Amino acid sequence: MKEVEKKAVLHRMVMPDHMCPHGLKAKDLLEKKGFRVEDRHIKTRNEADAFRREHGVKTTPQVIIDGDWIGGFDDLNAYLGRAPRSENATTYAPVIALFSIAALLSVVMTWLVHDTLFRGQTVGWAIATAMVLLGLQKLQDLETFTNMFVTYDLLAQRWVRYSYIYPFVETGAGLLMLMGVLTWVAAPAAFSVAGIGALSVAKAVYIDKRELKCACVGDSRVPLGFVSLTENLMMMGMAVWMIV
Repeated sequence: MKEVEKKAVLHRMVMPDHMCPHGLKAKDLLEKKGFRVEDRHIKTRNEADAFRREHGVKTTPQVIIDGDWIGGFDDLNAYLGRAPRSENATTYAPVIALFSIAALLSVVMTWLVHDTLFRGQTVGWAIATAMVLLGLQKLQDLETFTNMFVTYDLLAQRWVRYSYIYPFVETGAGLLMLMGVLTWVAAPAAFSVAGIGALSVAKAVYIDKRELKCACVGDSRVPLGFVSLTENLMMMGMAVWMIV
């Protein structure tokens, strides 16, 4: 028996100065699910306004499947049984990505310098690289980082300026550790800020039982706790290793 072809009509904005990302994602999703998509473009702002008035909808894209009006991209996800991604949902993806890249970069550096994939120094390079990447994440939006950081860091709550200094110390210490120079500066600095950070996280999360977001990667969806504590303990360990 011949399978009945699934058809969908998609109304989405495709303009010279704007292409709706949700419309493009809706088209891709429908095609992946085996629908033959009748792709109808809305090419001007006036057409978009007229379309919304005519059909009583507030947004585009709009999807129609077999004559049934499904709605926008989130409605399409629900219709297809896919849970929509919440903008504020808790996630560890940024942390996993950052530490994975740091580890891979350390392997690359080991290969370039020692012509092998792993040595004891690889671990140190991975930690130092992670410190630099973590610092970069904070520095790309310093105000957002400081707004989150002062809610739990013990020193930053007493001296707000410290919240602005911390990312520079972390990044600088990581760079010096990668270079293997000025250990007497990098190691104590890293150990000091990491020690304060570890105490702050432990108090806020495990003693005060507060539910906070982590400022460690500059992403407000990462919960404060194990990740931030690991970051600080990792920095402390690297500092001790360099000193010893």
